Amino acid sequence: MREDVEALDIRDVTANWVNAVVLQAQIDDRIKALADLSHTPLFFGRLDYLHAPGAELAEGAEGEQFYIGRRHVHDSDGDPMVIDWRAPVSQPFYRASKTDPQDVALRRRFGYTGGELTAYEDEHLSDPAEAAAVSKLLQQEIERPRVGPMRDIVATIQPEQDEIVRSGLSGSVCVQGGPGTGKTAVGLHRVAYLLYAHRDRLARTGTLVIGPNRSFLHYIEQVLPALGELEVKQATVDDLVARPGLEVRGADEAATAVVKGDARMARVLRAAVRSHVTAPTEPLMVVRGSRRWRVPAYELAEIVEELQQRDIRYGAAREALPQRISHQILVRMEQAGEAPDDRVQDAVARNAAVKAAVKEIWPPVEPAKLVLRLLSDQDFLAVHAEGVLTADEQKLLLWPKPYRSVKSAKWSPADLVLIDEAADLVERTHSLGHVVLDEAQDLSPMQYRAVGRRCTTGSATVLGDLAQGTTPWATRSWDEALTHLGKPEAVLEELTAGFRVPREVIAYASRLLPAISPGLAPVSSVRETPGSLTVTETADLTPAVIDACRDSLAHEGSIGLIAADARIPDLGRALLEAGLPYLSPGEETTAESRLTLVPASLAKGLEYDYVVLDEPAAIVSGEPDERTGLRRLYVCLTRAVSGLTTLHATPLPEALSPPPS
Repeated sequence: MREDVEALDIRDVTANWVNAVVLQAQIDDRIKALADLSHTPLFFGRLDYLHAPGAELAEGAEGEQFYIGRRHVHDSDGDPMVIDWRAPVSQPFYRASKTDPQDVALRRRFGYTGGELTAYEDEHLSDPAEAAAVSKLLQQEIERPRVGPMRDIVATIQPEQDEIVRSGLSGSVCVQGGPGTGKTAVGLHRVAYLLYAHRDRLARTGTLVIGPNRSFLHYIEQVLPALGELEVKQATVDDLVARPGLEVRGADEAATAVVKGDARMARVLRAAVRSHVTAPTEPLMVVRGSRRWRVPAYELAEIVEELQQRDIRYGAAREALPQRISHQILVRMEQAGEAPDDRVQDAVARNAAVKAAVKEIWPPVEPAKLVLRLLSDQDFLAVHAEGVLTADEQKLLLWPKPYRSVKSAKWSPADLVLIDEAADLVERTHSLGHVVLDEAQDLSPMQYRAVGRRCTTGSATVLGDLAQGTTPWATRSWDEALTHLGKPEAVLEELTAGFRVPREVIAYASRLLPAISPGLAPVSSVRETPGSLTVTETADLTPAVIDACRDSLAHEGSIGLIAADARIPDLGRALLEAGLPYLSPGEETTAESRLTLVPASLAKGLEYDYVVLDEPAAIVSGEPDERTGLRRLYVCLTRAVSGLTTLHATPLPEALSPPPS
């Protein structure tokens, strides 16, 4: 299939060089999408239907057989050999069961090692004599060692995950999922499914995946290309709100960041933007040729009031104002016997007197300058925050020493979110067709609004875990978050079956749930792995951690050494002195380099076959408050796929004491 595309000759089908460039770019993308993936087979399953799909279920009717794979594959005659996992005919591979066989006689799963077929496993779903059984191949695929970036899960999608993946484009979905439930993979596969089912529409409107940091995005970036989807953009929230010429050089104290991230700031900004409009007090005189046309102040005021009541964007109203004024003058011209047309109206709207009046009544607003003034000018802030923010909250917002200009200001990440809000009040933000927001529990209300602006005319997939909220402004409920996002009607789905974290590890970490997220259902892991959890107290912590890393490297797969951020420099030096080179989060693991040193602040969303966890108490104390610290620890405890070794010299947090025997 790839060679057929590479052999295409477009010289005789393009009218000009522009057509040729566009068509060649499309061909290049198609070649990339058809790239072979090492160690990845073209198919992973087979369905034998009792009857041909869509045919009458008549006695004696012939069945049909389909191979299911990551991509559609056809032979030299164009006949399908492998069916795309997203096609409707593939759905029973994930949904059919002994109680609901969906006209499937046999489901076959194939096992592969290094790209070679090594095993297969059959389920006769329509045979009442065969008992339902747990798939060993499915279990092995889930437990396969993780080296390199995140991979697709098309061979292991579970029925409850498939329902979310195949939900429609028009509706938004919020997925609450504990560690190891596959929520990130489900979100990415939902994008792949939507691009398959609504390709033309999403090609026009665009799709975006938003992650918490660059390390996380690097970890997941190969999932969609492996499924043939190359057009999905990836970004962090900071990337979304970045503006040319504005550099983030500052940082807020937690209390200040909480206020800046509060949804009430949208009301303050709205009031500040609209305060620039001034009611006209003088009439307008426009000279055209030998005639003079006068618009009295009260008519100008009526136009301004009508535009304000329409509640359109500040910039759109400003552009409409000269046309409204011009229209009033054209009415006078017609009353005087003239016959002006649209060209005259446009000329009047561009008249110097009209432009001067518009500048006086409805001056332009530069979002960054507006936020600069709010954070610098106590009186200006007080006027627009009155009745919205308390006096103490206003003090937290003000810079100790005002900056002279937009370029000299030391903007914080939260400041750029405020500027983005102000920019949207002036001019509408471009909306995409679908946005996936991962680790959504950590966003502030104002960050939710920034993301929501990017999908006002599209839909969203929101992924997260309330128990893993590790920012001071982490959301308290999904209803609240979805309201700020502008998607209050989103369907809330909960994934509670864990496939990644061993049962012993998740049970240990779940001891923290009553303290960090009361009422949240713990994850029930399907994987029981005896010996997967070790908790050891030691007097000499760093040497014990180095020994634990060596022991872990004796196993197959990736190793993550996770520690409080303050401990990272010391552990890094100790690893190098011990002859153990290591990677940083985001750097790709290989067969030769499998150990990653991970600051606790960057552990979220990552996974390793074996995790060595250094000093849990230090991870907790490294956060602004105990609840946030325990949530950070919960994240770190749940990064392991096969085994977790926890080492501590100081007492464990109370919820984890005593350690498991």
